[in-house]
Amino acid sequence: MCTVSVEVALALRAHFAECPTWDAPSGTLLWVDMNNGGVHRYRPADGSDTVTVVDQPVAAALPRAGGGLVLSLRDGVAVAEPDGSRRWLNEWSQEGVRGNDASVDGRGRLWVGTIAGETAPGWLARIDADGTAHTAATGIRLSNGITWSPDATRMYYVDTPTRRIDVFDYDLDTGKAVNRRLFADITDTAGVPDGMCTDTAGGVWVALFRGGAVRRYTPDGRLDREITLPASLTTACGFGGPDLTDLYVTSARRDLGDAEPEAGNLFVVPGVAQGLENVPFAG
Repeated sequence: MCTVSVEVALALRAHFAECPTWDAPSGTLLWVDMNNGGVHRYRPADGSDTVTVVDQPVAAALPRAGGGLVLSLRDGVAVAEPDGSRRWLNEWSQEGVRGNDASVDGRGRLWVGTIAGETAPGWLARIDADGTAHTAATGIRLSNGITWSPDATRMYYVDTPTRRIDVFDYDLDTGKAVNRRLFADITDTAGVPDGMCTDTAGGVWVALFRGGAVRRYTPDGRLDREITLPASLTTACGFGGPDLTDLYVTSARRDLGDAEPEAGNLFVVPGVAQGLENVPFAG
């Protein structure tokens, strides 16, 4: 294994940073401080970071083809318009269920999962451009990473308490995900799988929450490498930079106090692999 360099991109010590997503047209990395409702844009070229605060927890903020962002919020999926206004695409009706990690497929459809409430199970769904929801999986407890193979014939998925990465057969033309099955078992570590991304060689990268690491699995589900970070609550990973060769990793400091000085920072691992281009939401 080659030696890698883990660097601090932003020393902000976020409460619960999530969902690092590269926005190529603006040359910025979108990320969120979930429980504080913070939507951030980090510009590596000058080190600046701007934040907009929304009025409820936000688990993902992703680029939108028409400008602005699509947001996975506590109570559903919303569009944030360029003028700052906001409108709902789809609101949850189940008591206690809250939106969590989200990603966009190669045709601009949004996939989003939920965290189950005390009496209501969660689910994984596809949200089309018009806001129509199509459920792909039910009985979800804590939905997290969603990513695709380079040829878009596979969709990888994490329901964190299962301690595994699953894979679906994916039809990019229809947006249907079927035949869910095990891709990688992650019971050999104290950490649990959280956010994910894919590289151009088909490797699946996953952050290990409470594991202080990011792992890469080969397309056949074999553990290929592990990168250790100086923060145990690593939450998600995503490729960015002009050539998509920098791996950004978010972390949390929730409940840690001063026990981990680096907890909550945004990290970057330069040149570790090349990621897939992010497609904006078509809505």
